[in-house]
Amino acid sequence: MVRTEISLFLKNVPGELGKLASLFSSSGINIDALSIQDASDYVRDLFQARGKTLKRIASAASYNSIRKDSAEFAMIRLLADDTDKAVDLLSKNEYIYDINPVIAIELENRPGTLAEISGKFGEENININYVYGSVSSPEAKCLFVFCPEDIDLASKIFENY
Repeated sequence: MVRTEISLFLKNVPGELGKLASLFSSSGINIDALSIQDASDYVRDLFQARGKTLKRIASAASYNSIRKDSAEFAMIRLLADDTDKAVDLLSKNEYIYDINPVIAIELENRPGTLAEISGKFGEENININYVYGSVSSPEAKCLFVFCPEDIDLASKIFENY
């Protein structure tokens, strides 16, 4: 199922995630999935990708400086149960964010399920840029979020999941 992921940067200091979560909670917005990483990882990956595919528009020293500065921030990716309401709330509170279509799939919590789903991406020659997910108990289903390079093709393949 295609969902809209919200990506934003938070200061990498104690309490920032709590502020964001409280803001959502007070507005009745549930966070269905969440991934957090040091923003310097994001900048490093961007730098490496640009080096492979495009001419660099800045020196390596400039990128290293940006990467060092980016360690002060965390890259948050999340799915909210009400994306429009979440985006409106983020705008009103002056957060800088972006939205991106992703494939969110509830998987059976058993060995091989992730292999089966990720294998389907490979069979269709769709690269997965990143994935995150979790499960709360052995009996519960897992929610996994995939960010494929070809969202249109992936959405057709996984429309019944």
